[in-house]
Amino acid sequence: MNEIDLAFTPALELAKFIRRGEVSPLELVEIYLERIGQLNPQLGSYFTVTAELAEADAKAKTELLTTTSELPPFFGVPISIKDLNAVAGVSCSYGNPVLINNISDFDDGVVTWIKQAGFIILGKTATSEIGSLPYSEPVGFPPARNPWNLDYTPGGSSGGAASSVAAGLSAIAQGSDGGGSIRGPAACCGLVGIKPSRGRVTKAPFGDRLAGIATNGPIARTVADAAALLDVISGYVTGDPYWLPNPEPSFLAATQTKLGSLRIAYGTSITSIGEADANCKAAVLQTVQLLAQLGHQVEEKSPDFSGLVEPFQIVWQAGVAASGIPPEALQLMNRWLIAQTVSVVEYLQAVAEMQIVSRQIVAFFDTVDVLVLPVYLHSPIQVGEWANLTPEETFEKVIRWVAPCPPANATGQPAIAIPVGFDSNGLPMSVQLIGKPAAEATLISLAAQLEAANPWIQHRPALAT
Repeated sequence: MNEIDLAFTPALELAKFIRRGEVSPLELVEIYLERIGQLNPQLGSYFTVTAELAEADAKAKTELLTTTSELPPFFGVPISIKDLNAVAGVSCSYGNPVLINNISDFDDGVVTWIKQAGFIILGKTATSEIGSLPYSEPVGFPPARNPWNLDYTPGGSSGGAASSVAAGLSAIAQGSDGGGSIRGPAACCGLVGIKPSRGRVTKAPFGDRLAGIATNGPIARTVADAAALLDVISGYVTGDPYWLPNPEPSFLAATQTKLGSLRIAYGTSITSIGEADANCKAAVLQTVQLLAQLGHQVEEKSPDFSGLVEPFQIVWQAGVAASGIPPEALQLMNRWLIAQTVSVVEYLQAVAEMQIVSRQIVAFFDTVDVLVLPVYLHSPIQVGEWANLTPEETFEKVIRWVAPCPPANATGQPAIAIPVGFDSNGLPMSVQLIGKPAAEATLISLAAQLEAANPWIQHRPALAT
């Protein structure tokens, strides 16, 4: 297998190759670092590349292979970490150039799990400033670009994470999702992205300043890779404000589960926001047709999400204000968001209202197993397309674009984005599957079934090959 093929090989397969001695961790790291050196200047996938740390870790792991056969599941497999998460000894800028020399002295909880699973960290990936926007173009950094077409965004705020995997600059990636920030980039870049259930993945060592709407999760080339990384990062850490028991069997095992006929609802619009564009609508209808062919019961219906819009916006804006970064150090959009922040009383009222509406949405799933929606309401925007808009104009456009994503954040339900084809600009088209609370296993089984019926892994961006 040549170096390009290795760079696009699923992470689980790479782990098998390492165990069989067909490739070493050091060889893999060198392949990815060389590709990062060649392509990152065009793509902006990484803010920070930890070449020396990665090579040292890879050398140690390569040597360890000769002395032990007891290896963690992803021993020697390279991964990227989003630059909103701390890695000890590495810069954590949160997409703010003032903090580029902010060196973390601890690992976030998910990073601890990732290291224990044997991964080798290649670097920190691009994000919007403090993760507040669905495109990754913070002031002071090169914009992250879509490997399928450099004129377009890879999404945000996990834009660099998705770009790194899609371009073969990482085998797999960690991302986070507070309003679509895993699902959107996965959709833009033709990848699988899972937004786990509330309480599935730890937020250690921090508390939760976003009323439970945000979580860490995987971005990968295949459903199996994403499921296996979710297995790695799932689990309770002492003091977590929300938690769920680990699945039995594993999420990876769910990719092999034979499904019966599921009750599947679908929609192509979001109440009070509007209808999806032709590409996004076609992706849903194409997927629904395939689901019917696979024996599932499909029906066009979806919950009324309109009551979520205002309270979710208030909670989101309060999270930006609570970032801890001085307002004067933030870019214009985030300063404007902070200026809109309401009183503590209004915030608590918004949280309560969001929870009331969420109850109504979750009740919809009493008679439905899965809801199929667009990931975004229109195709990816071009890099810099909204750069000259006022904050008010940008905010309205963001709400319109990402509208199908925040409901699952508000309710805490699991959701998974999967690719289904290409649009007229040669960009990937995707849909999201939303499941019952804590029912990631069902979504993963269904996504694996769709993946088998409509394989995607053979597609690679021309730029990266």
